Amino acid sequence: MPAADAAKSRLAYIDWMRGLACVLMFQTHCYDSWLSGAARRSTFFMYSQLGGTFPAPLFLFLAGISFALVTEKLRQKNLPAGQIARTTIRRGAEIFAFGLLFRLLEYVVSWGWAPKSDLLRVDVLNTIGLSMMLMGVLCWIVLLTCGVGGPAREKPRPGAPFLARPWREKWGRSALTLAASFTALLISLLTPLLWTTWRLRWLPWPLESYVNGVHNLGTPQAGLFPVFPWTGFAFAGLAVGFILQSVPKEKTSGPREARVFFSLGAAGLVLVALARWLDAQPRQLYPVYDYWHTSPSFFLIRVGMLMMILTASYAWCRWGLSRRDGARRGFSPLIQLGQASLLVYWVHIEFVYGRVSILPKHAVGIGTASLGLLVITLAMLALAYVRTRIFPRMKGRGAEVLGWLRRRPATAG
Repeated sequence: MPAADAAKSRLAYIDWMRGLACVLMFQTHCYDSWLSGAARRSTFFMYSQLGGTFPAPLFLFLAGISFALVTEKLRQKNLPAGQIARTTIRRGAEIFAFGLLFRLLEYVVSWGWAPKSDLLRVDVLNTIGLSMMLMGVLCWIVLLTCGVGGPAREKPRPGAPFLARPWREKWGRSALTLAASFTALLISLLTPLLWTTWRLRWLPWPLESYVNGVHNLGTPQAGLFPVFPWTGFAFAGLAVGFILQSVPKEKTSGPREARVFFSLGAAGLVLVALARWLDAQPRQLYPVYDYWHTSPSFFLIRVGMLMMILTASYAWCRWGLSRRDGARRGFSPLIQLGQASLLVYWVHIEFVYGRVSILPKHAVGIGTASLGLLVITLAMLALAYVRTRIFPRMKGRGAEVLGWLRRRPATAG
């Protein structure tokens, strides 16, 4: 298989998972915006919103994986740890800035009924950008501590382990994996306390909202995306991304790579079973226990399911969508959506929640809303096709700032 085809086949699963997140996001938003009161009390609506618990974790988890691939690529170029940190943190800051811009545009579009506090709403794009900055800081600290990530030298930095360069590279990757895993776990364990008994009430609400999503309403809001617990999904993806980088380059797309992916899927299954067992214990660690919003058990279950989805996505993209020569077999709608995930996220919001909603809000039944969902999905697929196939060289960051997360790893094969 040519090197370019191998890289594409290995990374198609990232776009496929992003496309899956987009479809789940469409159905969640459409049914939430359009269904009438009676339909919203149905079992159908309950399950549609349950599916809506996956898009944000998927986007954050994939941001972590992509971040690991980019960081590893920069390490392979023998860049100093400080330069790697500046590059990755700056990218995170750009995405965070576009999250603020998105809030501003939403406020302008909703002029007349949106409160000014919406300008400071903590949305998923803000959290992705902030997660990237935090991951950049963590990787910088670990790389400095381990004495890796810089030019080849006979001896590592003072205070770092004295190891040959190949061993230092492996040690650095292992340290990054452990640090990211520990950070994800720590975030999930602190979340119930920071939402309740340890609330940082002394902070101004715009800052506290990034901790627990309190906004200006006095209590944490489940519909927002604060650092606790959402950033934990990005750090979990970061750990998984470094595990994927443990496969030697000459063995990618081979049996060893497949074993790594299926091992991750099996570990995800174990994680789900462990989390369910922990939740069933009669004694709880926290004075206030909210399973669906702050529970570490629910966090671990979702991380485990994300790992299983990752394995299924890899298997489908490798054996279901690829021919023997490594080329893709036909057109994949999910991959197409995933390649323009930010653009379709940005645009569909206006046609679902905005002034130009294609259906009246909170006024239709399941059948009509489902037809509207089909229209939105096809329209966003067409938009993604135009963006990636007709204008592939369009460089405007406003059109696809998250494209950096997709394009940069493609050179890491």
